[in-house]
Amino acid sequence: MFSTAVITEHGELRKRGGSEPPRRVLVVEDEALICVETADTLERQGFEVHIALSGDDALRRLRGGLVVDALFTDINVGGAVDGTALARVARDLMPSLVVVYTSGTVQSIAQAVAGSRFVPKPYSPDRIGRMLRGMCAETA
Repeated sequence: MFSTAVITEHGELRKRGGSEPPRRVLVVEDEALICVETADTLERQGFEVHIALSGDDALRRLRGGLVVDALFTDINVGGAVDGTALARVARDLMPSLVVVYTSGTVQSIAQAVAGSRFVPKPYSPDRIGRMLRGMCAETA
């Protein structure tokens, strides 16, 4: 059972109903152990987690109708589609999509989608969950 608070357009604090569905996140990471660890942590934090081990697989799933609230993607994932290209296409498909990038080899993204964030590797999966939750709350 979920319970969150929202501020109305008049500045009032109201609680949402206890049946709030979990936020859906797509984790894109080609290192299987990192992917599973991150997915497990996010699931424990109440997210509905979908995983893809390549940018190509993620893009295929998104174009196939997978709807998510957030994308957490490594920049250097296997396949023809890297994390930055994936984020651009995903944002075109879902304009309110929350995007968080990660990488162990780069420190910033030249053409990041608007409102996205970057977290260098190694990262704490718990921190990622808190970040995603906060970013999703901002777009609600």
